[in-house]
Amino acid sequence: MIEKDFVTEGLKRTRIDEYLENELERAGYGGMEIQVTPLGTMVVVYAERPGMVIGRGGKTVRSITQNLKTGYGLENPQVEVKEVEIPELNPKIMAHKIAAMLQRGMHFRRVAYTALRRIMGAGAQGVEVTISGKIRGSRSACAKFSDGYIKKCGEPAIRFVRHGFATVQLKPGVLGINVRIMPPDVVLPDKVDILKIEVEEAVVEDVVEVETTPDKVESVESVVEDIVEEAAEEAAEADIIEEVVEDTEEASEEPEEVEAEAKTTEETSVEKKSEEPKKEEAEPETTEDTPVEEEESNPKADEAEVQEAPEPEETAEKADKSE
Repeated sequence: MIEKDFVTEGLKRTRIDEYLENELERAGYGGMEIQVTPLGTMVVVYAERPGMVIGRGGKTVRSITQNLKTGYGLENPQVEVKEVEIPELNPKIMAHKIAAMLQRGMHFRRVAYTALRRIMGAGAQGVEVTISGKIRGSRSACAKFSDGYIKKCGEPAIRFVRHGFATVQLKPGVLGINVRIMPPDVVLPDKVDILKIEVEEAVVEDVVEVETTPDKVESVESVVEDIVEEAAEEAAEADIIEEVVEDTEEASEEPEEVEAEAKTTEETSVEKKSEEPKKEEAEPETTEDTPVEEEESNPKADEAEVQEAPEPEETAEKADKSE
């Protein structure tokens, strides 16, 4: 039946896992995966120290593949070794480390809290460490140490939480260490993301509501007044800018006017200098013309004198007659 096939396959995987855990305990065994392909069976082994899994010249890997083929009935097994990126997030590795510390004689509370700090420091969402056995005396007891948030029941506890188990032999008896870790990249189904609303869009919507509601007429008027005031301020600023521009233009035109005046003064001075020799040349001509006029005017004066000259004789005759 199909159910028996599933059971036998599960038992085979469990036996292979126990064998690899016992063989690779010092290498930091972190689990394995079995992938059946047409070419054979691929066994992926995760370890903290891959070099110890491979061995010198691949001796350890060859012995493991031979044992998997002969002892566990795998067809053409191929062993691939991968390194564990963060050992603190692997529950099997941490369980074996806790067992090693307990075997060295450290107190179980100190060991448990040290492991909790290391696991939470690696970024885990939650962790739970359970140490059971004769930890305090002749009677067996169970001590639980937890930190963070971890699921203990339901589908998320089965899918997302990782389990690791290890045992250690002490003088009082055997202790069992159970480690449960919730990885940091787990997204639970009850997680809700709250989206942030942009402030600008909210402000625009509020303005539209204010304009459409008739109850807030006063607020609309205040908005209009603010707009008018802003327009007036902008107009005043524009006038000030125009005045400044005109002043700058006038200041730029003043040197041009000064240059034009200087040019006109130079031209007038040059004209005056050119007129002075012309006047000097004209003065002697006038002096030469004046005696001619005097000469022309002398004959008329002579005729008048001739006409006036007989008057004394006539006066003399009149005087004689009167005597």
